[in-house]
Amino acid sequence: MNRGGIGQDGLKQDGASRDVSMLSRRAVAGLLCVVALALAGAGVGMWRSLGVGGLSDYADHVVMFGDADLRLPPELAGATGRVRVVHFWDPGCAACNKETGAHLNYLIQMYRGAKVDFYSVQRPGTRGELPPFLRGKLEPLPRIDGMEKLPASPSVAIWAGDGRLAYAGPYSEGLICSSANSFVEPILDRLVAGERVEPQPMLSVGCYCPWNAVN
Repeated sequence: MNRGGIGQDGLKQDGASRDVSMLSRRAVAGLLCVVALALAGAGVGMWRSLGVGGLSDYADHVVMFGDADLRLPPELAGATGRVRVVHFWDPGCAACNKETGAHLNYLIQMYRGAKVDFYSVQRPGTRGELPPFLRGKLEPLPRIDGMEKLPASPSVAIWAGDGRLAYAGPYSEGLICSSANSFVEPILDRLVAGERVEPQPMLSVGCYCPWNAVN
């Protein structure tokens, strides 16, 4: 009789344990779902706050860069011994400018002690200002001869110390503009070291906006 009573109580205890275990699993699963949703929301928030979300429209933009007809103004041209970097930008291309602007600011800091000068050319007919962290760091130019042939912006042109055009094209390849995928740093390093670099045409995929109404 006692054994039977003990067995029945044991079954009741086992059933209660299973109920508690099931409730615990459900509680854990529910908690994990809440955490997952919170992380997803935080990820979306960071995506938008960092400006990356706005780049999705430009991720598959393919542009052919290859114009070598750019010419500096007479007062800046020639063998000055200094590398000249010209930043072409459009205030209306806000999503792409945000990434490129941060990269350009890094370049200015990186080559601060070298013989490298930075200039900017704003897309004709537009209104706007460079971001605060770039203001005063680039000398604005009204135009560059041959710039109407530029296919897109943001873009950059680099002249060597001997006055030759060394590069005309995008800052980097891909959705995010950074030193990890940059075309600019290797060229500047070579020019600062006194090496010769010839401009080459390239097909690039990234965040670009048309430079003029013709494109």
